[in-house]
Amino acid sequence: MPGTTHKTYKKENHVNNPAFEPIEDDSGLPRVLIIGDSISIGYTVPVRELLKGKANLHRPLTNCGPTKRGVEEIENWLGDGSWDVIHFNWGLHDIVYMTEQGERVDPPQGQHQVRADQYEQNLDTLVKRLGQTGAKLIWCATTPVPEGASFRKPGDEVEYNAIAQKVMAAHGIPTHDLYTYAIERLDDIQLPANVHFSKEGSAILAESVAQHILDILD
Repeated sequence: MPGTTHKTYKKENHVNNPAFEPIEDDSGLPRVLIIGDSISIGYTVPVRELLKGKANLHRPLTNCGPTKRGVEEIENWLGDGSWDVIHFNWGLHDIVYMTEQGERVDPPQGQHQVRADQYEQNLDTLVKRLGQTGAKLIWCATTPVPEGASFRKPGDEVEYNAIAQKVMAAHGIPTHDLYTYAIERLDDIQLPANVHFSKEGSAILAESVAQHILDILD
């Protein structure tokens, strides 16, 4: 049965995007929160459709960016509601190369927006806070960086995924290996020389995301 809309996070200014539309909870269904960057924004709506009648799917009404932003904003994103499942990722923005002035540049110029050691520390902080919610947690591995993608170097996501896996193992959190799922079909779903996915590609990612959420809800 329909319930009321929960106040869970502040909406930021965005071009109209259905992923950022507020949703009305069905009070009889579990509440699921997706935290992530533009990759997750791309699959939010199709995941919501796949979970229709099975779960209320929310997300922060923004791109969640790198882990350092997560540390700053996590309280706003968690809001004052309760969560049954949180499916979360940070990574692609952490490995963006930037100058000391904060400008994005192509490697080998600049350095990672968030260094590997700081990424590990930030993730540990975030996981501890997410764990305090009592929700079942799912870490989502960062998706592939192809050759030619701006401001990033292929392979850096593999290094950061390994760091994340170490953190998740220490906290007993399962990993949704969206990296492997994507790379097995990358030519069909990812835009050329771009970390982003086609609309159809995002829908394919959504199938894997929705299944992992349903599995942990069972």
